[in-house]
Amino acid sequence: MSVGSYDIRIINDLVERESSFVERLFAEVHKVVVGQDEMIERVFMGLLCNGHVLLEGAPGLAKTLTVSTLARCLRLDFKRVQFTPDLLPSDVLGTVIYNHQSGEFTNKRGPVFTNLLLADEINRAPAKVQSALLEAMAERQVTIGDASYRLPEPFLVLATMNPIEQEGTYALPEAQLDRFMFKIKVDYPSSEEEMTIMERIAAAPHASKVAVEAVIGPEELDSARSVLDRLIAEKSVRRYIVDVVTSTRTPAAAGLGALAPFIDFGASPRATIALFQAARAHAFLRHRGYVSPEDVKAVAPDVLRHRIILSYEAEAEGKTVEQIVRQILEHVQVP
Repeated sequence: MSVGSYDIRIINDLVERESSFVERLFAEVHKVVVGQDEMIERVFMGLLCNGHVLLEGAPGLAKTLTVSTLARCLRLDFKRVQFTPDLLPSDVLGTVIYNHQSGEFTNKRGPVFTNLLLADEINRAPAKVQSALLEAMAERQVTIGDASYRLPEPFLVLATMNPIEQEGTYALPEAQLDRFMFKIKVDYPSSEEEMTIMERIAAAPHASKVAVEAVIGPEELDSARSVLDRLIAEKSVRRYIVDVVTSTRTPAAAGLGALAPFIDFGASPRATIALFQAARAHAFLRHRGYVSPEDVKAVAPDVLRHRIILSYEAEAEGKTVEQIVRQILEHVQVP
């Protein structure tokens, strides 16, 4: 595609039309949810890019409320599964039931057959459940008995993790972590936001019952997705994305030799794809028809933080993934 000024103007006009709903959508969500702008934006970006989202935050930070409210604003089906150590794959995917009257087996579909699946405290479920969910996340289908079923479109897993309470939890496999497009760290609200939350709850105790309008539906969401493929990302920006990701694997080759002892494994090529898609979605939400390096920088921490495995030396010196990513973004030359 040519990247002349005429083409950029055409794409900009298209993106402005297709993204005109964004402010209305977020305004509707904020009728119920106070603050948490970045979490709301990243969850919607996951929907735009068909990528799953992992939310890490303490209890009571409106994670469930955000997802259920967004589903109502988008006319999407929403289900929640509380992950526990005794959860079985059939509790999520479904199972085969024998009908004594007809003498036949029938397949009963589980809660995974939805548009937005909230996997609450996903790290409390054992490996069997994690493996069963992996097929749904990777292939958008599930197998019940000897039959495979396609999941609805769109389909998005939004999983939550509690960073405080680790007793009775299971570490998520790296293969599953890599399936999440984003890992969002959900912070506490500011004091002003918390005051607003308190006042709202005093006036209307059941926040989830507050009426919100459906801004768009699955058809409009699909149309917005198709526009992402037309956003212009110049070769220099695409090279920048690749350079950022490969720097997590071979920091010495990128002139970041000081980071090499702190990284055991860098991000996979799936991270490169996710970073490219996320940067396009970030530009789309700002009504731009082209991707800039600032879009890449804005989403890189959320795309990379769960894909970089730090060494024992990094843990001993108190290094965090966020610090590593920040140093890479500061060092890699911006086009």
